[in-house]
Amino acid sequence: MTTAETADGDVSAQSGADPRIEHATAVKRRSTLRDVAREAGVSLKTASNVINGTGRMTALTRERVEAVIKSTGYRVNVAARNLNRDHTGFITLAVPSLTPPYLAELANRTIDAARQLGFSVYVTTYAEGSAKGARDLLQSFNSTVSDGMILSMSEVEDITADDLTVDFPLVVVGARTTWGRADHVTPDDVQAASTAAAYLFDHGSRSLAVIGAREVFDQDKLLRTVEGNAELRLRGIVEECMRRGVLLNADCVGVTRKDWTIGSGARTTQQLIDAAVPFDGIVALNDQLAIGALFALQTNSINVPRDVQVIGFDNIEESAYMQIPLTTMDSRLDWTAPTAVERILGRIRGEITHPDLLMTSSRVIERQSTR
Repeated sequence: MTTAETADGDVSAQSGADPRIEHATAVKRRSTLRDVAREAGVSLKTASNVINGTGRMTALTRERVEAVIKSTGYRVNVAARNLNRDHTGFITLAVPSLTPPYLAELANRTIDAARQLGFSVYVTTYAEGSAKGARDLLQSFNSTVSDGMILSMSEVEDITADDLTVDFPLVVVGARTTWGRADHVTPDDVQAASTAAAYLFDHGSRSLAVIGAREVFDQDKLLRTVEGNAELRLRGIVEECMRRGVLLNADCVGVTRKDWTIGSGARTTQQLIDAAVPFDGIVALNDQLAIGALFALQTNSINVPRDVQVIGFDNIEESAYMQIPLTTMDSRLDWTAPTAVERILGRIRGEITHPDLLMTSSRVIERQSTR
C-alpha cells in the first residue's frame, strides 16, 4: 500500500500505484507556498515573510525555509504577490495602430523605458473613431491587471474632457488636448513646423507647398487651433510665413484628410505638379508623405534639392535610406517615451497628483533632400 497526495492536498491510499504515474503527477503539480510551510515546519505567514524578505525570525528558520524553497522548486506567483502589494507591475500603452512607423517606435521605446524601471507593458490598439475606440478603452480599464495607462490619442477620436476624468493613473501622449484633466507629454508641433519652414527659407526656398492637411486650408481657423498634428504643424508653417512676409498659397496646400501614407503623399504631390502652381519647397507633415513627394518629384524629372527642397517629420528609419536621403524633423521619441513612463510611474507611486503639460522642442536632421 502506498500513499499519494491528490490535487486538493488530501492524502489517499493507493494499492500497487505505478511509480511512473506518481512521478508524472509530482512533476505536473506545482508546489504551493502552503507546501513549503508544511515541509519546513513553519506557519504560512513565516513562509510568506521569507519569500518577501520581511518579518522577524531566526537565521536558522529563514535558512530552513529557503532550503525547502530550493528543493521543491517553488516559484513565486508574481501576479498574486503584486496584487497583494496594490500594484501589478504592468502599465498599458494604448495606440490607434501599430502600422505607422512612428507608433511602432513609440511602443518599442515605451517598453524599453518601462523595463529599465522594473515594469512591463501591455500594448493594445483601438479602433479609431468607433464605438470601441479610446473612450471605450478608458471606460473599461481594468486596474487588477494594469496600474495605469499611457494613451496615444488618435486625431479622429471624439474625446471630451469628461472622458479623461478617470480614477486610475493616465498619461496622454501626442497632439490632442487634455483640458488639464490628465498629464500630457508631447513635442511642440507648432515650434517644429515653424523650424522646418524656416529651414527651407534659410536654404533658398521662396514658395512653399504643404502635403498632409486634414481639410481645406483656412488660415484664420488654423491660427486659433490648439490640437492635432496636422493642424498644429500647419499653424507653425503659417506663422513662419507670416513672420517672413511670405504668402502661403492655399492652392499649394495638399489635402490628404487622415491618409498620411506614402501613396497619399505621391498622389497629392502629383496633383500640385499638375496644377502648375509654382513652389520650390515642400513641407510634408510626416516622413511617409515626404517619401511619396520625393517619388512624385523624381517621376516628373524635378530635381531634388536643386529645384524643390523637401522636409518631413518624425525621422522614421526609412528616411535615412532613400535614394535621396530625407531631411526631417526629429520625432523626439527619445524624450517622449521615457518621460511618459516616468510620469505614469510617479502617478502610480502617488508622487505626482497634479496634471501637467510636458512639452519639448524639435530639431532639423539634415540630409540630402535639402540644400
